[in-house]
Amino acid sequence: MQRDDLFSESTPFEKPLTISQITSLIRDDLERRFPDIVVEGEISNCKAAASGHLYFSLKDEEAVLQAVMFRRDLLSLSFVPKDGMKVTARGGISVYPGRGQYQLIARSMREAGIGDILAMLEERKRRFTREGLFDAKRKRPIPRFPCRIAVVTSPRGAAVRDIIRVATRRNPGVSILVLPALVQGEEAAASIAARIRQANAWKLADVLIVGRGGGSIEDLLPFSDELVVRAIATSEIPVISAVGHETDWALSDFAADLRAPTPSAAAELACSDRALIYREISHFSAIIAQSMNHAIARERQRLASLSPRVMEDLLIRRHLELSQRFDTALDRLTTSLRETLERSRTRLVIAEKSIELSNPREIMKRGFSVVRVRPAAMTGTTEKYKIIRSAEELHPGVGIRISFYQGEADATVEQLRHSENRSE
Repeated sequence: MQRDDLFSESTPFEKPLTISQITSLIRDDLERRFPDIVVEGEISNCKAAASGHLYFSLKDEEAVLQAVMFRRDLLSLSFVPKDGMKVTARGGISVYPGRGQYQLIARSMREAGIGDILAMLEERKRRFTREGLFDAKRKRPIPRFPCRIAVVTSPRGAAVRDIIRVATRRNPGVSILVLPALVQGEEAAASIAARIRQANAWKLADVLIVGRGGGSIEDLLPFSDELVVRAIATSEIPVISAVGHETDWALSDFAADLRAPTPSAAAELACSDRALIYREISHFSAIIAQSMNHAIARERQRLASLSPRVMEDLLIRRHLELSQRFDTALDRLTTSLRETLERSRTRLVIAEKSIELSNPREIMKRGFSVVRVRPAAMTGTTEKYKIIRSAEELHPGVGIRISFYQGEADATVEQLRHSENRSE
């Protein structure tokens, strides 16, 4: 059939579709078949709209795919998309009716290869954490006034120049030793770890700065290598990690005793500002001197108000006060001794009276006598005389001796009267 025949009146036609209808059918089919896909390509024609949405294209060597990322999803990105950046985007395919072209509605996006690197770093970080390489109790304080600082970095990079400039400005007397190392490439990790071990083996410094300037995450990978992390964790010299810029990070930051956001900041953390310290010393010296001067002035004012006459009166009053205290103490002591002596004298008199009352001769003086009998009249005794305490010890005809207060008398018992006959 010829082309003209297609449009002749004799050719039957179905009801035609509108552009909107066919576009809607295509969109529905694409959204149903490609609701969630992941594509990789290079960003081009990247443009942020006033609404906050991002419009861009993804391309490879042979094709171009239009893409859009809405503002709510764009805020979750950890980087700023730019032309020429290779990324991996995830989302669904749809059609923009206004231009009749299909496009990717991107819901998330990451730099190509970065996701794998970040996953590897997270896994390595968890492993080192379980081993205790990042424990806070391992951290040592950084000396405030180090004599020598060793820097493990590239000798030709901007980082080493910044460290030397800042350190010498803050403390001109500090010594800086540069330990040159590779900071990028496959051999960089072994080079950095070897320099750290060398610094410790020879005790080359009081503080060790390990770092480099900024770069991509791939460029900073040597500072997350296991060799470097373990060398920092076992270092006897306190280590400051200074890798990249403030937003950059490496696993060396967690293993080091202190993390600095930049190499310049590492130099500031390693060196106290000597000029600032001098100013602080001068400030506090002035405060102390001012305080002492005020105290001296107050005492001088007090002394100026005291004339010789007033001083004499003060000394006399002080002397009188002490004399009165002495006299009072002496009176109390004398009174106490007198009372003690009186009590002792009273006890002595009572003791004398008690002794006198217990003396047998004093008892005999009141009319009592002592009766004794010769041993020949008693049995079972060797005494010369035996004192008789009961009439039952005697019998009639026994000779006895009676002792009086004055003198003695011998007598013979004629009759005995016992206790039961005492009333006769």
